[in-house]
Amino acid sequence: MQTFKGTKIVNGIAIGKIKIYKAPVYEINEELITDIAAEIDRFEAARVKVQEDQNALYEKEMKEGHKDTAGIFEAHAMMLDDEDSLIDPCKEIMAEGHTAEYAVREGFEAAAEMFRGMEDPYFQARSADVIDLKNAMLDVLFGADTANLQGTEPAILVAEDLAPSETVKLDKSLLLGLVTRQGSSNSHTAILARSMNWPTLIQCHDVADDWDGKFAILDGYNSCIYIEPEQKIIDELSAKQKADREKEAKLQELKGKPSVTKDGQKVRLYANIGGPKDVNAVIENDAEGVGLFRSEFVYLNSKTDPTEDEQFAAYKKVLEGLAPRLVVIRTCDIGADKTIDYMNLDKEENPALGFRAIRICLSRPDFFKRQLRALLRASAYGNLGIMFPMIISKWEVVECKKILEECRKELEAEGVKVGKYEIGIMIETPAAALCADELAEEVDFFSLGTNDLTQYTCAIDRQSANLERFANTHHPALLRLIRETIEAGHRHNTWVGICGELGADPTLSEEFLKWGVDELSVNPKSILPLRERVRNMDLSKYRTPKEEPKPEAKKVEAKKVEAEKPKGLFGRLFG
Repeated sequence: MQTFKGTKIVNGIAIGKIKIYKAPVYEINEELITDIAAEIDRFEAARVKVQEDQNALYEKEMKEGHKDTAGIFEAHAMMLDDEDSLIDPCKEIMAEGHTAEYAVREGFEAAAEMFRGMEDPYFQARSADVIDLKNAMLDVLFGADTANLQGTEPAILVAEDLAPSETVKLDKSLLLGLVTRQGSSNSHTAILARSMNWPTLIQCHDVADDWDGKFAILDGYNSCIYIEPEQKIIDELSAKQKADREKEAKLQELKGKPSVTKDGQKVRLYANIGGPKDVNAVIENDAEGVGLFRSEFVYLNSKTDPTEDEQFAAYKKVLEGLAPRLVVIRTCDIGADKTIDYMNLDKEENPALGFRAIRICLSRPDFFKRQLRALLRASAYGNLGIMFPMIISKWEVVECKKILEECRKELEAEGVKVGKYEIGIMIETPAAALCADELAEEVDFFSLGTNDLTQYTCAIDRQSANLERFANTHHPALLRLIRETIEAGHRHNTWVGICGELGADPTLSEEFLKWGVDELSVNPKSILPLRERVRNMDLSKYRTPKEEPKPEAKKVEAKKVEAEKPKGLFGRLFG
């Protein structure tokens, strides 16, 4: 028996034979040719084919609700139109008499090296995208059949690393678990592994070709893989795998039961979704509502600016399908890492701090009103919450509400029925958290977007693998902002939820409930495990004998607080 360590991405046990996943290696002819025009035609045909494939992968991921990974393929398709960095250098190489294959290898490798040499970690990471496209181009030029690289039997897949397009094409029914020599916890492979709940190990540097076909056990809990394990290990981990499956079956018994602690404190457990396709996942996992509907999918899944009717149809389908559950729909959060050609956004040096989300909407009122009218029309078919992202100032909320009210009056004048709705905002910047008292006066609810709040509080680019060791999602400054936002919301009768990754963090669930959070919104698959944790909590130990459990809707009246506590940032600093 041999034991090899790695970095776990997903807990769990995978038992079975190993299949080594290897992309084809090509021998490229370096001799000069005479028919340069023919080679350029071959190059162009391959480029068009790969671009079509990338667009198809984009469509596939969007339909499956994988918005983050879909963006990778959208970017790939755009990169294949980059004449300065990719296309022209390859054509210059072919003009010298080299084959299309040689030009792709040299031109794309040069572009990847250029990205690797940049100081910005985000652009450094783009080198992997260029290599992925290089390999796709070579597959087409060589006419390679890459369909059966995974094999035909269920196996633990072992690879050097997996490119985004390779990961998406995997047959999930044949995948027991995943091990890679390279990779990062923010990679596409890691994101997909979490969403599919595959036992996964990355950075297992001892991966070897002679593992192929050997019996193995991937132990995600202990971050290792056993090659040809002893019977004792087989028995122990088989029992653990069986216990996991039994636990999963037991979780199903929690469907329909309240999410309430032993001492009577209730929390609403909602789901994060990306589109109408996720409605079934919400119902199957017994989520009590939707805390974050990412409306960007409507825009990302359209080649042109979606019409009011197109948006209305998508929102109506979700609201109708989940009624009477509350569905919180976040208005368009485009910008930063999510770009769309038809919006003609300027390239920015620091897009995460740039023209995005509500800043775009307030700068383009006609664009904004199309979405708001669609949302208001859909409100007649369910229980709607409208949420504005990237808010940093009270005037932005006031302006959003003003435009929303204009849309409501227009629709009513047209004889269109508008239902009831709540208004909320994302708290995802320190500015919003520090001004929570003022913002709470304008809205019905807050939703803490902990992914961006972590990024902006800690000055950490959450897309950068190089910064992983510095990224602390439990940073005391972050946790203080979360707690103070919850308290500020309750002072003004504003309910507060958490919709970022921390909502499902088992090490923080008890803290959030202790602070009085009203709602946690997580991946649908995390609903039942989170409900189990909540039902096993007893928060009475945190209360003095005179205190009673906080009723769900009981909050301190804002007027009383106004007379007792200075408001706003100056009040908090100097009051």
